[in-house]
Amino acid sequence: MPATPRTIVTRFAPSPTGGLHLGHAHSALIGWRAARESGGRFLLRIEDIDPVRCREEFTDGILNDLRWLGLDWDGPVRVQSRHLPDYRAALDRLTGMGLLYPCFCTRADILREVVAIGHAPHGPDGVLYPGTCRRLSPAERSDRIMAGAPYALRLDMAAALRHAPAPLGFLEMGEGRIRCHPSRFGDVVLARKDIPASYHLCVTHDDAAQGVTLVTRALDLRPATDLHRLLQALLGWPAPRYRHHGLLLGADGKRLSKRDKAPTLAALRREGHEPAAVRAMAAGAATSSAAIWLAGPVAPLG
Repeated sequence: MPATPRTIVTRFAPSPTGGLHLGHAHSALIGWRAARESGGRFLLRIEDIDPVRCREEFTDGILNDLRWLGLDWDGPVRVQSRHLPDYRAALDRLTGMGLLYPCFCTRADILREVVAIGHAPHGPDGVLYPGTCRRLSPAERSDRIMAGAPYALRLDMAAALRHAPAPLGFLEMGEGRIRCHPSRFGDVVLARKDIPASYHLCVTHDDAAQGVTLVTRALDLRPATDLHRLLQALLGWPAPRYRHHGLLLGADGKRLSKRDKAPTLAALRREGHEPAAVRAMAAGAATSSAAIWLAGPVAPLG
């Protein structure tokens, strides 16, 4: 007798920094089909935590595009900018655990420090922070804050790893357990003056708050899962399963992106394309995601 697919709660979580393109539709279709085929829930989240780049008109466009494609979602849309106190509370918990410290360095300061030490180790997000402000005394930190110096909040990675269970891992759909190595991110920024909480913190918080059991997102975000699993372990949030899908590429072989001005769904609509045709163009690898996801309880994962 064939196994019954697990009931899935997943989400599509675009940032309103431009119009949706076929790559977004590709990702949304994967999550939507996984939820619908399992009798689960497909959630929509607007990740608008960056006040400079995110715009309300792009949020409206996202909703219109999804409706035009024929993709529905369950429950209210979660808009991150309406939940800043939730992220502040998570930061306060990490601070109370002694895992965050204020960093007063500018990008120029970091570059000078890296040049001075003679090498520039890199992680998934770029050059690793050399730990300059981690070495400041509590009095020095307090004095700078009282003087009004702008600062970011960084995770003390070494201290965080001492708090977290080892080894950390996650379950990748179709692959099994994958070992995590969050140390490769170094002392990552979790908040700064212009953005009150980082993508990494907000996404892990919201997945827990919304009861997401399967995270469906593009393959280029797979390295970030190492850091997300660390935050989940530190803050006692459940570990969802993951499905990192392939990227939809343009004719030039490059990933479709807003930066490269990939054709938007709105533009395709204006050109007279029907929703079914656009869904077919976006489908690619967006085939059944739930069929191999076997029934079983969602358990914490160390």
